Amino acid sequence: MGSMEAKHPGAGLGALALAATAFFWSLAGVFIKLVDWNPFAIACARSVVAAVFMAAVIRKPRFTFSGAQIGAAVSSAATMLMFIYANKATSSANAILLQYGAPIYTGILSALLIKETPRLEHILGFVAVAGGMVLFFVGDMGGGSLRGDLVAIASGVSFSFYYVFMRMQKDGSPVESSLLAHAITAVVAGLVTLFLPAPVITAKAVGAILGLGVLQIGVASLLFAWGIKRVPATEGILIGGLEPVFNPLWVFLFMGERPGKNALAGGALILCAVVVTSLVSARRDARLAEAAKGTIFPS
Repeated sequence: MGSMEAKHPGAGLGALALAATAFFWSLAGVFIKLVDWNPFAIACARSVVAAVFMAAVIRKPRFTFSGAQIGAAVSSAATMLMFIYANKATSSANAILLQYGAPIYTGILSALLIKETPRLEHILGFVAVAGGMVLFFVGDMGGGSLRGDLVAIASGVSFSFYYVFMRMQKDGSPVESSLLAHAITAVVAGLVTLFLPAPVITAKAVGAILGLGVLQIGVASLLFAWGIKRVPATEGILIGGLEPVFNPLWVFLFMGERPGKNALAGGALILCAVVVTSLVSARRDARLAEAAKGTIFPS
């Protein structure tokens, strides 16, 4: 089942880079709790810091303004902005859970747009991750609003487009898409912030914003752009499902809150799904590589 094409020879390192991306993404909750600003002010400041940081690292970005580069930038910015709105309009659990329908959308879009058909292990991995998400947030789901839930679902669709458009640039330089995305987010969120109460500048808030911009989204964007060149979009978004697994760790370390049994069980299921899927895919790719050399026939 799926594509018979072997992945990039650096697929293992690419998967680790995407796992590290999920790790940095998961820092958002800890840093955001330190900033008593409206969400759009946080999004604007975070993206400004991230854009400056990434520009300094990249030094000479190559803007081609191709369809894939613009598509990835717009879909990424849309995801960040819609997720902020969803968190305000519905429960946080609903927002996260509904956004993580993204692996299913990514599998469909990958097959249609870039001819990367999900493998059997990816499909089974999606099912396991979905089960883990439900366990993770059981008891917290419900409430919110229909509009907020719909926006959360839409953010999952745009998140999927982001993965696919970034993967389209696997032979180019997708990192510029992330730089453009932060510029778009900063401008849009900044305009919205003009109509909201001005944020109070404190040393703690500035430190948290720097952490968000540099680590949580800046370093994460660089790792993501590097990793997605080496890993199919469907597997990439499956690895991204590790993000909520790390969240209870930060809550426990910084706030002393022990995660519940359901959260631990859900996190363990997600972690196992990602690890097993990645190992199965790696073994399949190794066999395909050997087959390409004429040493064995693929099964």
